[in-house]
Amino acid sequence: MGSLTRSQLLVYGGVGVALLLLGVRWIRSSESRDAPAGGVSYSPGSGSGSAPGAFSVDPQGGEDMVVDVAGAVREPGVYRLPAGLRVNDAVERAGGATARGDVEQINLAARLADGQQVVVPEKVPGGSAMAGAGGSSGDSTAPISLGTATIEELDTIEGIGPVTAQDIVDYRDQHGGVSSIDQLDEIAGIGPATMDALRARLQP
Repeated sequence: MGSLTRSQLLVYGGVGVALLLLGVRWIRSSESRDAPAGGVSYSPGSGSGSAPGAFSVDPQGGEDMVVDVAGAVREPGVYRLPAGLRVNDAVERAGGATARGDVEQINLAARLADGQQVVVPEKVPGGSAMAGAGGSSGDSTAPISLGTATIEELDTIEGIGPVTAQDIVDYRDQHGGVSSIDQLDEIAGIGPATMDALRARLQP
């Protein structure tokens, strides 16, 4: 009976040692398996498989923009909008144009940019018709609305030719309108003397 018990103990001891060795090997293999994953997630600057580290920063700085919507809209103000929207989206965010708003004078399809000001001009009853019919010298000095001025009307201003007039209209469309005549100073070819002529003939 004593020898049987001793042999059983030897068998049980061998099984225990084998299980212990298997457990140690399993722990070591699991640690070595976790190490590469930790290394990848810890080095987002490598640019290979750790793009999620960089992507988490991009949405905060790249997906929102701030736009100022002014003029003939129901709720003018500064709004935070997702990137990639158009001028029409900014106008709608501000409650849409008022009854006096003339959205046909701005490019609603233009893409918005961060910090941009969108100005919806007001309709001027008979204003553009008076300026357009101004072939006579009496009407040639009538103020022209910057928000609705055509290339032909701008061409009547001293120092402004067809090319510069087109540049002014393009600039107005690209920026969703122009709230101040001083902004036209950013257009190439418009100097101080031309700016004085624009201030005398244009109104915002």
